[in-house]
Amino acid sequence: LSLKFGDIGNLKGLVIRFLLTTSYYQLSVQNWFSLHRLQLLYNHSIQATFNATRIYAPASYSYHCEHVSSLQRYDALLIPSSANDLSKLWEVTFIDFQIQGFNIQEGHFAYAKDCASFFSPAILMGLVMSLILLLVLAYALHMLIHLKSLDRHYECKASPAYFAQMKDNDMGDEKEPLRSSGNETYELRNQQFCKIYI
Repeated sequence: LSLKFGDIGNLKGLVIRFLLTTSYYQLSVQNWFSLHRLQLLYNHSIQATFNATRIYAPASYSYHCEHVSSLQRYDALLIPSSANDLSKLWEVTFIDFQIQGFNIQEGHFAYAKDCASFFSPAILMGLVMSLILLLVLAYALHMLIHLKSLDRHYECKASPAYFAQMKDNDMGDEKEPLRSSGNETYELRNQQFCKIYI
C-alpha cells in the first residue's frame, strides 16, 4: 500500500510504502493481516526502512491506533530495520492511524481493532485497589467469624474465714447481735470467694 505525496520541498517524489501480509491462523479460524514493514522513498530510492511490531488485525477488520511512531514516548511500534540504515536519522509518527489492506468494501474502513491494551495503567490501578479492598473485607470477615463471645468464667476457691464462737440461744434471736465468748474461734469452711474472668 503506497501513499504518494509528490514533491515536498527538497523531497522529490515522496512515497510512504506499507508492506502488508496476510496469514491464516487455525486457532482463530480466520485470516489476519499485519503491517510487516514501512519504507520511506524519495528521489526514487528507499531512504529508510522500519520494521512494524504489534500492528495486526483480522483481515475483515481495520487497525486503528492513536499513535504509530518510531519514538519511545509513543511506545515505538516502528523500529529501524538495521543499525547501519539511515532510518535512525528519521522520526516517523502517524497520528490517529488507521489502516486496512484487504476486504475493503465501498471505500470505507471496516470495524477497527484498536491498539489500546486491555491492561492500561488506569485499569491496572483499579484492579490493584479492588484487590486491596477485597483483602481488607476478607480480614474483617475473618475477625468477625472468629470473635469470641464475652462469656464469664468463674473460678471459686475455698477461703478460711474466722468468726468468734456464738452461743446457741444467740442463733435463735435474729435481732440479737453476735456476741463473742472469750478468745475461741472456729473455721467456717463453706465461705468462698470468686474470681471473675472475662
